[in-house]
Amino acid sequence: MTELPRPVPVGPAQTPRPDGPEAPDGRAFDAAPTTPRTRRGSNGRKLRLLTYNVHRCQGTDRRLSPARIAEVIARCRPDVVALQELDIGRARTRWVDQAGSIAHRLGMDVHFHPALQSDGELYGDAILTALPARLVKAGLLPALAVARRLEPRGALWVAVEVEGVAVQIVNTHLSLIGRERVRQVAALLGPEWLGRSDCLGPKILLGDFNAVPRSTAYQAITHTLADAQRLLAPARRPIPTFPARLPTLRLDHVFVSQDSVRVTAVEVPRSLLTRVASDHLPLVVDLEILAERVVDEPSVTGSRAEPTEPAPCVARDATATRG
Repeated sequence: MTELPRPVPVGPAQTPRPDGPEAPDGRAFDAAPTTPRTRRGSNGRKLRLLTYNVHRCQGTDRRLSPARIAEVIARCRPDVVALQELDIGRARTRWVDQAGSIAHRLGMDVHFHPALQSDGELYGDAILTALPARLVKAGLLPALAVARRLEPRGALWVAVEVEGVAVQIVNTHLSLIGRERVRQVAALLGPEWLGRSDCLGPKILLGDFNAVPRSTAYQAITHTLADAQRLLAPARRPIPTFPARLPTLRLDHVFVSQDSVRVTAVEVPRSLLTRVASDHLPLVVDLEILAERVVDEPSVTGSRAEPTEPAPCVARDATATRG
C-alpha cells in the first residue's frame, strides 16, 4: 500500500493555539482547512473516505479535544469524513458543538444526526465534506424492546457529488447487542435506506458497526456489499481499529458496491497522536468511482436539504461555526 500524503500545513507558520492539543514535542497545533483532493485519473474518479469513532473527542488520556481529532483527520487528507459519537451542547463535554468545531477546522460542511436528544443536548453522528453534497435521509434504527433504555442508534445518508457522479454514503453506529445489530443491518439494507428505489449508483456504508467479521450482522452486510479491507486481501491483511492503544478488533468498516467502486488502498494510521486522540483508530480508504452516471440537477448540490423523514437532524454550513 502506498503511504498516505503528508499532513497539510497546520495554520499560518504552525502558530500555537492556547486551546489546542499538544504535539509530541509539546507544541500546540490546529488543523488547517483541507481542500478536496478528488480528481479524475486514467481509471476513474478518486475519492478518499475516513470513518472514525471519536468517543466524544475524549482521548485515552481522558482529555477532551475536538482540535486533536481535527488534526488526526487533517493528516489523512480525506474527501469525506464519517464520524461517530459526537456531542453538541452537552454539559459533559463543556457545551461545545463538536461536529461544527471539527468541520470548521477542516474547512468542511457538516451534516449531523442526533441519535439522542435530552434537554437540548445532542449526541450522534456526522458526515463532513467540502464536496457538493445533499442530505437524503437521517433517522433512528430499530431497537429491541428490552434495549429501549440503552443508547439509541441512527444513520445518516448523504449523496456526495464526485465529478458528476452521485455517490450514496451512509454513516452509522450500531448496537452493542447482537440481535439488535442484525435488525439494524436489515433496516439499512432494506427499502427505507440502501434498498430504496432512488438509491442509485455507487453505494458506501461505513461507520462503527460493533461487529467483527465473524458476526451475523457483518455477514449479512457482505451478502450485498463488499468489505473494503477484504477486497485488498490477500495482498494486504485487514487491519484492526479497536482499542486504539493496542488494536485487536475490526469493529469499524467501509462497505462498498463492487460494481461501481474499486478499492485502491486502505490505511489505519497508528501514531502517538492516533493512539491517544480516541479509543478507536481511524480507518482510511481510497476508492475509484467507476460509475458514469451523471448527476441530474438539482439532485446533488451544495445546499443544505431537509431530512426526508421527521427524524431530527442538524445540517449547517460549518464555515460559519466555531466550537
